[in-house]
Amino acid sequence: MFEKKDMSTFIIAEAGVNHNGSIERALDMVKIAARSGADAVKFQTFIAEEEISKYASKAEYQKKTTGITESQLEMVKKLELNKNDHLRLIDLCAKYDIEFMSSAFDFISIRLLEELNISKLKIPSGEITNLPYLRQIGKLGKPVILSTGMSFLGEIEAALEVLEISGTNREKITVLHCNTEYPTPMEDVNLKAMLALRDAFGVSVGYSDHTLGIEVPIAAVALGAMVIEKHFTLDRTLNGPDHKASLEPEELKAMVQAIRHIEKALGDGIKRPSASETKNKPIARKSLVAATAIRNGDSFTDTNLAVKRPGTGISPMRWDEILGRSAIRDFKADELIEI
Repeated sequence: MFEKKDMSTFIIAEAGVNHNGSIERALDMVKIAARSGADAVKFQTFIAEEEISKYASKAEYQKKTTGITESQLEMVKKLELNKNDHLRLIDLCAKYDIEFMSSAFDFISIRLLEELNISKLKIPSGEITNLPYLRQIGKLGKPVILSTGMSFLGEIEAALEVLEISGTNREKITVLHCNTEYPTPMEDVNLKAMLALRDAFGVSVGYSDHTLGIEVPIAAVALGAMVIEKHFTLDRTLNGPDHKASLEPEELKAMVQAIRHIEKALGDGIKRPSASETKNKPIARKSLVAATAIRNGDSFTDTNLAVKRPGTGISPMRWDEILGRSAIRDFKADELIEI
């Protein structure tokens, strides 16, 4: 799905539900994501009652960020975006030249995204064991990004098989390593698992990050991530489940810039002098010079030869070849040797 021919990582600025149910805030987030240089801004599409039962409890991090008095269903219900909201977001994304994406969490929402002709489908980590959901996504045959938080390798393999059998070629699937804890402790990141996914399944891989800061997604790019997903918010102090584990606008911009720098630094893997350093070769390298005054006809020895800068003369790699030869003229001390 993602071929790094131009060395460009697909960066998803994850707005998620950090709009807190406000379409105006969501629209502002599109602008922030576009200005950061991200390739896509991603939201979440769901009908709370279709996704969450009234008996579902909150995660511990959600209790810390939103309180314990309301249920998970009550919390999530306030964060829904309707069809008209989606249309407004899609229109604004087109204006700002950034791709609109969203994760669907239920069948009705999958159908909505299909109706809106979303080009890529993002499967959140919580749906990786949802067989009917995976079949619904797979039969659409669109490019899929699959997050794998909380998953064993076997569960990921099973999900990939369902997507393929349902109609989505593996070449269209990108698998994201992920840890579903907000924020993720550094000792739990296990970034090398991204490479294990690539080797195990022969797919494009990337990383969905929930750590604090920007260094881990940057490291993921250095390891070969084709896709990076990172939550952002307009203000980390806002109430809501994901704000505290999200980047603020300037941090998002800094992450994108750092990733673009790393992409340039990775290069093409061919070891050769670069254009910028070639001019320094004669200055930094060394040549054979006279260690003392040498008279015409004298033999070159390891006592009258030395190796010094600049590197504009005979390479010291020819030392053994030059020893025993006769000087073709007089040489002053430090003068470059000629033969």
